[in-house]
Amino acid sequence: MRAIARSLTLALGVVMSATGWLAADIRLPAVFSDFMVIQRDMPVPVWGWAEPGERVTVSLADQSVATSADAQGRWSVRLAPMSAGGPLVMKIMGRNTLEIKEILVGEVWLASGQSNMEMNVASSLNPRQETSVDYPAIRMFTVERAISDMPRTDVKGQWTAATGGRAGRFSAVGYYFARHIHVSLDVPVGIIHSSWGGTAAEGWTPPAAFDANPALKPIVDRYAAALAAYPAELEKFKFKMGSWELMVKEAKAEGREPPRQPQPPRDPSTDPSHPSALYNAMIAPLVPYAIRGAIWYQGESNAGRPDEYAALFGAMIAHWRKEWGQGDFPFLFVQLANYMARRDEPTDSGWARLREAQLRTLRTPNTGMAVAIDIGDAQDIHPKNKQDVGRRLALWALARVYGRQVVYCGPLYETMAVEGSSIRLRFSHVAGGLRAAHTPVTVGGPDQAGDSSQVALRGPEVVEAGKLEGFAIAGEDRRFVWAEARIEGETIVVSSSQVSRPVAVRYAWADNPACNLYNSAGLPASPFRTDDWPAGGGR
Repeated sequence: MRAIARSLTLALGVVMSATGWLAADIRLPAVFSDFMVIQRDMPVPVWGWAEPGERVTVSLADQSVATSADAQGRWSVRLAPMSAGGPLVMKIMGRNTLEIKEILVGEVWLASGQSNMEMNVASSLNPRQETSVDYPAIRMFTVERAISDMPRTDVKGQWTAATGGRAGRFSAVGYYFARHIHVSLDVPVGIIHSSWGGTAAEGWTPPAAFDANPALKPIVDRYAAALAAYPAELEKFKFKMGSWELMVKEAKAEGREPPRQPQPPRDPSTDPSHPSALYNAMIAPLVPYAIRGAIWYQGESNAGRPDEYAALFGAMIAHWRKEWGQGDFPFLFVQLANYMARRDEPTDSGWARLREAQLRTLRTPNTGMAVAIDIGDAQDIHPKNKQDVGRRLALWALARVYGRQVVYCGPLYETMAVEGSSIRLRFSHVAGGLRAAHTPVTVGGPDQAGDSSQVALRGPEVVEAGKLEGFAIAGEDRRFVWAEARIEGETIVVSSSQVSRPVAVRYAWADNPACNLYNSAGLPASPFRTDDWPAGGGR
């Protein structure tokens, strides 16, 4: 990884020369294009390429800033902060002149992750209703898929306004998040969407993170081992192919069904999840485009390595922030939804441990987590209710980034105390009270008349559902059994007749748990455990 970083400057020069980037005409990255959204109230970097030494002037509204391209043909300027508004036209002038039209100034967020971020509005709940109303001030730039072993300087993509049904192709989570922000703040919102289904977090992590964190060395070692093993696997495949061709001839001659053709081994370098491959191609070229923050939905592809994920995810966030140079910008993420078959008895779960790693990431400054444990689908890893996912992310942003007085988080476990044969649990974010409830599916979209004021941020109605579900308790033998749980004020008391001396409690600790703890605002509690036992240490 360190060698990659050291050779970046030389490699960029070679690539730029080979592709004609050193020609006289001024060029801009794809993200600077018609219908773009510029981040309000902060300095705005603008950059591109030109002839070495060429004088370049960037003009927008009442600003005009000039610079000269360096020896590699690169140039950059910074525009002063602007208030929300538009449309505007940006002019970039040198030996040629470029114009970028229909620019809005508002809030810009980067949306990334795997398939649940990539899933579009047309695949979510009620797609016809959701795309029946135009939102010209909501724009999305979707980055085309690509991988690279070296940080690139540009991506492919274009800005599109949410009009004429085009929102159907938008990232659903990104769009519903943007819509709630837009309706609440009455400012333009731009989403830069860069995701790829089925990818692991290491692919999105900058190279420097692997150099700086010894805990991530196993990821690099696995990739190096896979690269080293590939030539031998390829030779084995070639040998198998030779044998297969002979067997096919024999089968045809004897009138038998031919054997199946061997499948070639996958070249590890073509795997989009290999370390930094996605960051290099789909995130690095966006730096340092001014953004308010990032939203993230990913983790399914790392569920088999939950202990590793905690270090990896935190390092990824830290190094994205370092690369952007905007300080600890807000980073909001979605905890894994419920999925797969429901278990009859308490058990351990890789998905539960991955959710715990995500929960622990809230210790990182300026992060937020939308809990989705109640809106998943046992049969589908891609649940259709992305409306509530976007809304819950937006609540975090409205409260923590924009200073709105809204309840933004469900109950989070804080402490426990053993009281005889029971354990008492305390929580933060009780928001007026704990509830044993369920929440009906909510779309939260505009009404049939297209009145955007109907986009609600208050959340679904809380419906009482009787006793609490999803709690398990264990004694010193670390054997968990289902527990009785009751609400007492802002605490929950957990017990079981099978456990006389309890030491630990778990809640919603399963791939697809039956669980129903909410606060009075209708936001679900995050799954949690009070123990720190290793995998398999608590059953």
